[in-house]
Amino acid sequence: MLDFPRDSKVVEIVLFYSILFFSFWAKVNCSICFSSGEIDLQILSKVQAQYPGVHIINEVVEPSAEQITKYKELVAKTSNLENIKFAWHKETSSEYQNRMMEKKELQRWDFIHMIQMLYYVKDIPATLKFFHSLLATNAKILIIIVSGASSWQKLWEKYGSRLPRNDLCQYVTSSDLTQMLDKLGIKYEYYDLLSTMDISDCFIDGNENGDLLWDFLTETCNFNTTAPPDLKAEIMKDLQKPEFSIKKEGKVLFNNSLSFIVVEA
Repeated sequence: MLDFPRDSKVVEIVLFYSILFFSFWAKVNCSICFSSGEIDLQILSKVQAQYPGVHIINEVVEPSAEQITKYKELVAKTSNLENIKFAWHKETSSEYQNRMMEKKELQRWDFIHMIQMLYYVKDIPATLKFFHSLLATNAKILIIIVSGASSWQKLWEKYGSRLPRNDLCQYVTSSDLTQMLDKLGIKYEYYDLLSTMDISDCFIDGNENGDLLWDFLTETCNFNTTAPPDLKAEIMKDLQKPEFSIKKEGKVLFNNSLSFIVVEA
């Protein structure tokens, strides 16, 4: 699973965009995420600080019961949330969409964020079209996804067909997403954030963290012990090339750049 990096610069940019959005309208936020709430509460805290007393409805769509429990526990021990009404829905974005369509009374949202979650959606264009239809006047959707200029794109293009595929994750980057948005005729703004990930442990035999990194990079459980030796050797060689990573102070830093896509109503 591609987790949202807790890099302070990334968080700062997410909060900046969120405050910018809320400065133009008010009070309704929808989180479509794989999240235990840390980023959501930081966003909400900044909004409250800038707009004291504003009432906020915060709905969370999250398929993992464990993540929802963690989110609720975090809310329970966080102060100054009196003006925020939380609602959690244990379901996928597709299940949420189907449920909302059955109700035939769609809630309009001022701000929707989809942070590192579109990899896990089967029909991305349909998902984008649906949630775009939920935006109120002047509302925005914030999408964060790996950049088409990152090494993820290169890795997936070259090796995706040789890696085991599952139904849980798609190989998708901002390049794919902007093409989808263009076809749908949806307006958006696009920003890239340079980011790197230290993958040095991948090249140390028997390193437990390195084994986990291999699983993460290839979306394959126990890749280091089950992959064909020639495939692993080929990927290992490529990961050390300049087009994939830079070497700095003895570390191998994978290009993990992210894209921020701001979708307009």
